[in-house]
Amino acid sequence: MESSFGADYLADVLLQFRKLKSLADDALAQVSDEQVFAAVGEGDNSIAVIVKHVSGNLRSRWTDFLSSDGEKPDRDRDSEFGIEVSEDRAALFDRWEAGWRCAFDALASLTPEDLGRTVLIRAEPHSVVKAIDRSLSHSAYHVGQIVFLCKHFRSGQWRCLSVAPGKSEDFNAEMRRKHQS
Repeated sequence: MESSFGADYLADVLLQFRKLKSLADDALAQVSDEQVFAAVGEGDNSIAVIVKHVSGNLRSRWTDFLSSDGEKPDRDRDSEFGIEVSEDRAALFDRWEAGWRCAFDALASLTPEDLGRTVLIRAEPHSVVKAIDRSLSHSAYHVGQIVFLCKHFRSGQWRCLSVAPGKSEDFNAEMRRKHQS
C-alpha cells in the first residue's frame, strides 16, 4: 500500500497527541484528589488548573476545526485559571476527556488534502499544519507540567512513565531485539 507524506503526517500527529494524553493520564492516576487541587506556591497553577486550561484549549481549537475560528466565542480562557468550589476531580476529568475527544475526532477526520487549507486562530490565519503543530506543542508543554507536578507530589512513590533511570541500556537492547526480528 502506497503512503503519502500528508497521510503519514496525520497518522503520526494523531499518534503523538494520543501519547501525550496517555502520558498525562498515567501521571494523573498516581495523584490524590488533594494533590490535583494543590498549588506548589502562591500564584502557581495546580494540576487541576492545567487540566482545565488544556481541556478548554483543545475544545476551542478542535471544535469545527476547519470551519470556525479556533478561539470560540463561548470560551472564557481567563476562567480556566481558577477552580470553583463546585468543581471536583470527576467534573474536571470529564472536561479533560471531552477536550481530548474533540482533538482526536477532528484529527481523525482530516485528509491529506486538508493540509493545504487555512484556518483561523484569534482571526490570525494559520496553515492547517501550523495550527496542528501549534496545538501539539501547546499540549506537550502543559502535559510536561502535569507530569512534573505529579512526580513532585508522589516523590518516592512515583512510578516512572518512561525509561527508568539506570535502565537505558536494557531498554535500548530490548528495542534492538524487537526491531531486528
